[in-house]
Amino acid sequence: MADVLNLNRFRKRKRRAAELEQAERNRAVHGRSKADKRKLGAQRELDERVLSGHQREHSADSTGLPAEEPSTEDEEE
Repeated sequence: MADVLNLNRFRKRKRRAAELEQAERNRAVHGRSKADKRKLGAQRELDERVLSGHQREHSADSTGLPAEEPSTEDEEE
């Protein structure tokens, strides 16, 4: 005769194995130490400062169009 299988045990084993695999992936993605996170943050800040230093300065108008000159015509009141 064949051995009787308990499907609940099989399902539990399968679920636990899947959870362990997910935990391993999460550790790889999110498993950085505080020092690593600080180092990465400092590097990002430095990169942003270097990038902003290379950007061109724009006029106050962000559309890129030249500013309008005030009219010199006399307005009727």
